[in-house]
Amino acid sequence: MSPPLILGIESSCDDTAAALVRGREVLSSVVLGQAELHAAFGGVVPEIAARAHAEKLDLAVEEALSRGGVTLSGIDAIAVTAGPGLIGGVLSGVMLAKGLALGLGTPLIGVNHLAGHALTPRLTDGLAYPYLMLLVSGGHCQFLIVRGAQAFSRLGGTIDDAPGEAFDKAARLLALPQPGGPSVEREAATGDPARFAFPRPLLDREGCDFSFSGLKTALLRARDAIVAEKGGLTRADRADLCAGFQAAVCDVIAEKTRRALTLYLSEHPAEPALAVAGGVAANTAIRGALTELCAERDLRFTAPPLALCTDNAAMIAYAGGELFEAGAGDDMTLAARPRWPLDQGAAPMLGSGRKGAKA
Repeated sequence: MSPPLILGIESSCDDTAAALVRGREVLSSVVLGQAELHAAFGGVVPEIAARAHAEKLDLAVEEALSRGGVTLSGIDAIAVTAGPGLIGGVLSGVMLAKGLALGLGTPLIGVNHLAGHALTPRLTDGLAYPYLMLLVSGGHCQFLIVRGAQAFSRLGGTIDDAPGEAFDKAARLLALPQPGGPSVEREAATGDPARFAFPRPLLDREGCDFSFSGLKTALLRARDAIVAEKGGLTRADRADLCAGFQAAVCDVIAEKTRRALTLYLSEHPAEPALAVAGGVAANTAIRGALTELCAERDLRFTAPPLALCTDNAAMIAYAGGELFEAGAGDDMTLAARPRWPLDQGAAPMLGSGRKGAKA
């Protein structure tokens, strides 16, 4: 019996996406970006993002169906990101999914966006549970032992900025275009990472938690010192600042990963593996450091293709497929959630309020 055909819908931030997935086969994956809409603001504007999602979601679904050679009647279930994310965008996707499910009489599955990233190595590489996942993106950074489609144990995470957020802020400080990660990486390629003595936050403390806000402040002070001395930044100055900043982020991630691996391997998994996902996973320096670390420990390392590292609907469809085959499902009461921690039993890292724990 063939696996179910799942339509995935993703709209948690600034990418409007739809995809068709059957088992581990991606029949189509459509991502409509919004970079040009937010470029003038130096970051994603939630109201603009929500409006764009409302305008583009049906177009993304139509394109995914066309590319996959499938009609709506051929879909077995609809999986949609129900959180966490910018609430306007999440709500747009959930409402579309509800309308389709109700009109077609098709099962509806709400998917945690973070679970989509965490399960991507199952889609791309068929990793066996349990594996260690480093999720690094613009809004999230955490280590998870992935034990099942709904079973996650968090070993640590960021107590302030996520790495992607830190790269974006660094780019703004240096007048580089957004998104910041690729811009900083390009500049760093010609820079001297040893010129500036940037801190490596929290390496003097035990555990696997991250902090990147102090590193951003150190970059600001280094930039201001150069401007005060020279009256401005040269291209070489900017390249050296980027190289030093990236090296600091890379060193912190590598050391924290080493600690997380020690905890994970203490459980003696039969097929040990480290996976990385999220937009920051596209950074070649970070990938290289993690690859070397896994080679030292003689365990498998996997990083999805770039198209599946950043936000996409194929990961949502795949995660929804695992949940669907396990008997999970939702009805018309499915709610859009701005916050939705994967490890429900872990203490909140970034505080908690009426909307629940942030992470």
